[in-house]
Amino acid sequence: MLNRKGFTLIELLIVVVIIGILAAIAIPKFSNTREKAYLASMKSDLRNLATAEESYFADNVTYTTSLTAVDGAESQGVTITITAATGSGWGATAGHNATAKTCGIFLGNQAAVPPADTEGEVKCTT
Repeated sequence: MLNRKGFTLIELLIVVVIIGILAAIAIPKFSNTREKAYLASMKSDLRNLATAEESYFADNVTYTTSLTAVDGAESQGVTITITAATGSGWGATAGHNATAKTCGIFLGNQAAVPPADTEGEVKCTT
């Protein structure tokens, strides 16, 4: 009598189905994690801009709309726009080329920059 070792077709199909289910669960989780990373880089860039604007203000007694004047560095894929700057406040938004979400911040005597609604707090669209 022959002693055959190996897997049956049914066993192999069950393994393939299980791998497919795991992949269907993991892919959306991975995509969500990437989006969170993009938002984190936008928030970080806006916080760095806040520090740079305060440093600029200490030297010039006014805020600036020029990102180069404050040596503002943008992370890869991030675009920062300083929407307004006066001697009493400033506001800015950040976007990323891989997501439609935006983040905003404002400080001082400046109108709120959506989606930010609290002075000095970086807030992003949901």
